[in-house]
Order: sequence, then structure tokens, then C-alpha cells
Amino acid sequence: MRIQKNALPTENITPGPASKRLGLLSLLSVSVGLVVSQGVMVMMLHGVGMAGFSFIAPLALALLLALTYAWSFSELALMIPRAGSLCSYTEVALGHFPAIVATFSGYIVVAMFALSAEILLLDQVVGHLFPSLPLPPMSIGGGILLLFTLLNLLNIDIFARLQFVLAAVMVITLLALGVCAIGSEHAAPISSLMSEENRAPLGWGVVALVAAGIWGFVGAEFVCPLVEQTRRPERNIPRSMTIGLCVIFVTAVLYSLGALLIVPRDELMNNSLPHYLLATHVFGHAGKILLLMAATTATCSTLNSSLATISRMLSGMAVNGQAFGCFKKHSARTGAPWVAVLFVAAITGLPMLLMTADSVSILLLAAALCWLLAYIVAHVDVIVLRRRYPNMERPFRTPFYPLPQILGIAGMLYAMWMASPSPDMTIEIFGFAGGVLALVAIIAALWIVFVMRKPLFVPEPIEQALYPTPLPAPEATAQRPKREKPAY
Repeated sequence: MRIQKNALPTENITPGPASKRLGLLSLLSVSVGLVVSQGVMVMMLHGVGMAGFSFIAPLALALLLALTYAWSFSELALMIPRAGSLCSYTEVALGHFPAIVATFSGYIVVAMFALSAEILLLDQVVGHLFPSLPLPPMSIGGGILLLFTLLNLLNIDIFARLQFVLAAVMVITLLALGVCAIGSEHAAPISSLMSEENRAPLGWGVVALVAAGIWGFVGAEFVCPLVEQTRRPERNIPRSMTIGLCVIFVTAVLYSLGALLIVPRDELMNNSLPHYLLATHVFGHAGKILLLMAATTATCSTLNSSLATISRMLSGMAVNGQAFGCFKKHSARTGAPWVAVLFVAAITGLPMLLMTADSVSILLLAAALCWLLAYIVAHVDVIVLRRRYPNMERPFRTPFYPLPQILGIAGMLYAMWMASPSPDMTIEIFGFAGGVLALVAIIAALWIVFVMRKPLFVPEPIEQALYPTPLPAPEATAQRPKREKPAY
């Protein structure tokens, strides 16, 4: 089977005002804006507190692993350019059951864990900075969740403009923190980075920190569900992920080294808000305002990206019959998948009501396990589809195939095995992730057998993913049928 190169299916793209309006900068802001979150800010400083300057090694390995998943997702997204993203790719590679479980594992479950942790962190930062503020618990987080839910219900233009501003402010703020810390008069000399105190032995103990480092690079593939709204996707999808991951690496290195020069390692390692320590050590009282800006933009950017992209994944799954049909509903005025947006907002808000600020680390690591499982499935998809459809034209082909996929799978499995930083957290982390995934697997199996009436592990033909049943045009649903005049 051959498909004309760079000819992406357009007849089934969701109609409306949102089509084909996202360029490279918009996609870059999504990839960077979702990855660099408060959770990442905390994990990076904990890692450099544990390993010192040697943390750069696992950080570089994590970047290489991240590039492997970016290449796999780029190949898949341009081969099967559907909003369903991982679900659309996996159903034609491995079947409906792995498709549904992988998508819920990597995105819906992650939204429950990681987004809730982000909002809990923001509330914790605000409470720490302004302890005398008479605010009810979770009022800041709940208000931000409500605001960005409403904005995502409007249209893709507002989402794109907001995302670019949020991502730019966030990256500039983190770079300012790192660079100003390195140049501060209170900082240790740069030569001290190579001292015995700031170096851990470069062995398996430090390499194990790649599990913490990889968390700083997960999420760049969130540009893939936006492929139907992207201009020149064959160019902009791969570039946005690759450039975004490199920008994140440079930012993380400067940010981490700046913290290492100005804050004692034991404080970075043991404090629940190490980014607060960094900001106040560098800028004093004014650092609190900078921290508030960094924390707010990081949380808002992550939340904004997730609401926009996960809702479109659900919409694509609904088109294929893999989720409730109500998720297919799009606003006639804006083209936004409004039911899916509300659903993602609801599953984000639910854990906020059940968890406390002490649960943030557990939630983030459980989310990392689920996310890495989805990346392993994406690598397997590329290998299977290369064998099943060897002659199909691919606008983007993974460099050095299949080496990135093999290294990616091995690295992700190792990172999952080393995800827990201490034995007392292992049961909670794997219990959270395993319990939710087991529930998802049971529901997925029942849905496929009794609702879809299809086998669990039989792949669909590639045409099914490329040309699913199209959504009705919003204007068509808004028109009433004309009443015929009676004949006299």
C-alpha cells in the first residue's frame, strides 16, 4: 500500500474555525509549555541535590531517551494524522485493547495524577508565600482550573495565543533564575562544581537518576493530537518536539547548576519547595514574586496544553467507537470538543479534593510510570507498522531505525523500574498506578467486547485509522430541514 508523500487526509478533519491555524511557534509553545511544569522544577532540583554536578549525566541520557519517543511519535503522527494520537496508531498496530489502555495510561490517567499535583503545588506555593491570606483551601487551584476550562471551550486561537505567552514567560523566568544564580555575588565559584563535594561517582547510582531526569522531558508529544489544526505538519510536528526538548535541556542545566552554586545540596534534596529556596537565595524578598510568576505560568501552561490536547484525543477515540459517543460533540461556533474538555477538567479536579500537598511526589511518580508505559507502546507501534506496511510512504522516518526504538524501550523500562526514590514509597507509587491501570484495563476489555463487539488484539486495517467516520459539520447540525410545500 502506498500513500502519496506528504499528502495527509483532510476530508475527515473536524470542520470549523479551528482548522489549520497552528504554526511552528504555537506547537513549540505546547511542547515546552507542557513539559516544564512545577513538578519538573522540583524534580530537577531534588536530582541535582542528590548527585551534584554529576546529575548532568542522567539529564543528558534522559534527553536522548526523550528524542527517541519524539521521533517515534513524529513518524506515527504523520503516517496516521488523526486527533486520536496514540490510540489511532496502536489500534492498527496492536489492536483495540492495547490502544485504549495505552492512551488512558499515558494521558487520561496522567491528567488525573500530574495535573492535580501541579495545582496542589501551586496552592502550596501561594500558601507559603502569603500565609496570612484568608483563602479557602484549593481556591487558587480551583479558580485556575475553571478559568482555563472556559478558555479552552472558546476556540483554538485563544488557546494558541495564551500558550505562547505562558511558555515564553516560564522559560525566560527559569533561565533568569539559573543565570542570575550563577552570576550572583553569593554564589560559589564555578570551579567548585568539579569539587569532590559537588560530584557523585559516575556509576550506576547516578545513572539510576535517569528515572528522575526523564520526568523533565515527558509530554512533548502533546503536539500530535493537534495535527489536524497544524500548518505543514510534516515539517512542524517533528521540529517542534526536537527543538522543544533541546530548549528544555539547556534551561534545566542552567537552572540546576545555578541552584547548586547558591543553595546547599542537602537543602535542595530534602525541601519540598526547593524552587522557593532558589528564588529567595538569588533575589531575596523579590524572589517570592519571581517564584510566584514561575509557578503560576508553569501550572497554567501545563493545564492549558493538557485541556486542549487530551480532549482532542478523546474526541478522536470517540470517532473510532473507543470512547463514549458524547465526546464527539463539537461546539458549532468554536469547533471545541466541549464535552471532552469538561471531562478532562472533571478528572483533574477530582484528585484535588481527595489528596493533600504531601501526596504530590506520589502523584508525580505514579504519573511518570503511566507515561513511560505509553512511550513503550509508541515505540512498539513503529516497529510493528514498519513490518506490516513497509511500502507505505512516511513524511517523517525515524533516523537510524530501529536503534532509537530499541534503546527507547530498554531505557523506559529501566526508568520505570527505578521510579521509586525510596522503598517506603514503592508500594504507594506502584499501587496508585497499578490500581488505576487495572481498572482501566477491565473497563476497556468490557467496552471492546460488549459495546464495540470486536476482538481485543486484532489490529484494524490502516484505512480505518486514516479515514474514520467523519464528524458532521457544525453548520449542518445547526440547520433545520426545509419543510416541503404541499402540492395542490
